[in-house]
Amino acid sequence: MNRFRTACLNPKEFVITAEVAPPKGGDPTHMIEMARGLKNRVHGVNITDGSRAVLGMSSLASCVILQHHGIEPILQVACRDRNRIGLQADLLGAHALGIRNILALTGDPVKAGDHVNAKPVFDFESVRLLQAINKLNNGMDWNDKKLPHGRTDLFPGAAVDPQSPSFSGLQSRFYRKLKAGACFFQSQLITDFERLYKFMNQVASDTDKPILAGIFLLKSAKNALFINKYVPGVNIPDHIIHRLEKSSHPLEEGIKIAAEQVQIARQICRGVHLMAVKREDLIPKILDAANIPPLP
Repeated sequence: MNRFRTACLNPKEFVITAEVAPPKGGDPTHMIEMARGLKNRVHGVNITDGSRAVLGMSSLASCVILQHHGIEPILQVACRDRNRIGLQADLLGAHALGIRNILALTGDPVKAGDHVNAKPVFDFESVRLLQAINKLNNGMDWNDKKLPHGRTDLFPGAAVDPQSPSFSGLQSRFYRKLKAGACFFQSQLITDFERLYKFMNQVASDTDKPILAGIFLLKSAKNALFINKYVPGVNIPDHIIHRLEKSSHPLEEGIKIAAEQVQIARQICRGVHLMAVKREDLIPKILDAANIPPLP
């Protein structure tokens, strides 16, 4: 499978990804059902790796399961739970299992999750993880020792937050990730598209790496208020919350809002990353409403 990499390397392609959570248990049926509906609508499906520090099935195992069902996965790898030995081991294993697309993440703090007494590792953070992937792709481990059984061929990407309150910090970290080898970027939830436009024109204008704007399906005004309260750095505007409050069908209104945001993002950047927590089955409806046809 290489649809996602091929799309990222084609400057004329509008790249679409979506996020699916792994199961919290041993039965992957629901995850497979959610991802199967995305098969011909997105170029790749992200499987989260302990997002919000909440327990879930191994991202690597989940990606292999989806791959067996003909769905191209993007393996999220967070640095919170494993040291450099474990991270490199998982990356070698991903390559051997045919997983190529990697999203390198630092990881959410343990205190945010459901195992608050767990011991955090953070031996690496996202930039050093990208550097490690680059070394593995060149046939070397982190200690610059040659890999005797072959190099990897991984396609690494990174997260970016165009709405970061520190524009200079955003710029510095973005360039560090580029230098470390990031080949694509998926953004956090975008609510301020003027900030995204500023980022694209003042920071990312010199790179041909695709930036995918994070689009989130809001299911209700209550959902939007919850996100504003508990998700750092996110401020869903009052006018969107009012639209959801006034609607007799808030979920349908949320789909319309997300579709409008996809259309706006299409004028600004190279793609979108769609997040519809527990309702991934609605992502095709969002794309239909945004006039995005199925992939050929």
